[in-house]
Amino acid sequence: MSQTEIKVPNIGDFKDVEVIEVLVKEGDEVKKNDPLITIESDKSSVEIPSTEDGKIIKLNLKIGDKVSEGDNILQIEKDTKSNEKPSKNIEVKKEEKVIQKQIKEIQPSSVVEINTEGGIALASPKTRKFARELGVNINLIKGSQLKGRVDEADIKNFISSGNNSLHYEDKRNKKIELEFQHDEFGSIEVKDIPRVKKLASTYLSNSWSNIPHVTNHDEADITELENFRSTLTDIYTGEKKKITPLAFIVKALTVSLKKFPSFNSSIDEIENGKMTLKKYFHIGIAVDTKHGLMVPKLRNANNKSISNIAKELKNLGELCKNLKIDKKELFGGSMTITSLGGIGGSFFTPIINYPEVAILGIGKAEKKQKFINGKFEARTILPISLSYDHRIIDGAEAARFNNDLKENLGKNFAYKLAV
Repeated sequence: MSQTEIKVPNIGDFKDVEVIEVLVKEGDEVKKNDPLITIESDKSSVEIPSTEDGKIIKLNLKIGDKVSEGDNILQIEKDTKSNEKPSKNIEVKKEEKVIQKQIKEIQPSSVVEINTEGGIALASPKTRKFARELGVNINLIKGSQLKGRVDEADIKNFISSGNNSLHYEDKRNKKIELEFQHDEFGSIEVKDIPRVKKLASTYLSNSWSNIPHVTNHDEADITELENFRSTLTDIYTGEKKKITPLAFIVKALTVSLKKFPSFNSSIDEIENGKMTLKKYFHIGIAVDTKHGLMVPKLRNANNKSISNIAKELKNLGELCKNLKIDKKELFGGSMTITSLGGIGGSFFTPIINYPEVAILGIGKAEKKQKFINGKFEARTILPISLSYDHRIIDGAEAARFNNDLKENLGKNFAYKLAV
């Protein structure tokens, strides 16, 4: 027996390249040209193969290490006694097995096999990167190519078969270890995160990680709506009614949801190919409190008048700010509205309130010059930002939804909403 070091070969001008995969462990038997580690630079991923046959007795690298040419990867023990060549009969049988495997691979199959042997899958760096980006443990896939090599088609079949839900490598919740301490750079203060924000963080992370968000930005001309709103008075006292634009937006949204039912749905059973269409219209309202953001639901908004919606919005806001809102009132929504109009700002990307499939962001209305009928006019323009789940809503449908909502908020429609 003799020991040999396997080192990083010439990798060009790259230095301090990160090890992203270690494909072997101590005690493994490896053959010459078997992949040992995968390194990745800014431009490519490369597998470093073994230059010898033998048994690994010491592994000197781990994932995340930086390597350059000449660095020691591992130590290998070579068997110097066994140099006998296999008999011709053994070689023939081995060749027959290869041929049989090739024939089997040519035959089409819809069955996706899982590698239960726990070995290291054979795959190119490009394929490994593809698997990592999709969160798939490539070592669980039995490859369809020669010698069990895994290709991108195998990975896609593995995911579509549903097997990946059982073996998903969830890297999103892995904690990133900082390489420094904040107080190294100056004085700091550590405070407790407000309880409401801490509870909300789980839902926000889940929503952002699992829903493919797309946001359409648009502008609604609410000049007539604002003019009409300013004329509203109490029929008994004659005093001006304090009804915010949000009450009208809630009512307008319910009208659009009736016309576009996919926006009033949930797809929490997407793996079963099912979506839940809701027949109710419970609009979530994002309420800014000193404790954090809360989203109570305004129930059955489609059956309420503008005045009742305005009163209920005020009541929900007070309950949230005093932490007296019933927890159940934070669930079971159709779609959420989050408004920055009272603070400022225009367009933004609101995060969908899971398991809803869309959320409407409202900016601050402002006067703008618009070219209408051959001349410029001062109009009151409301910025709207519609985020939607692209798995169930496409861009064209979102644009049509925005157009319908703008029409609901536009000329002459305010009178109908107020009825």
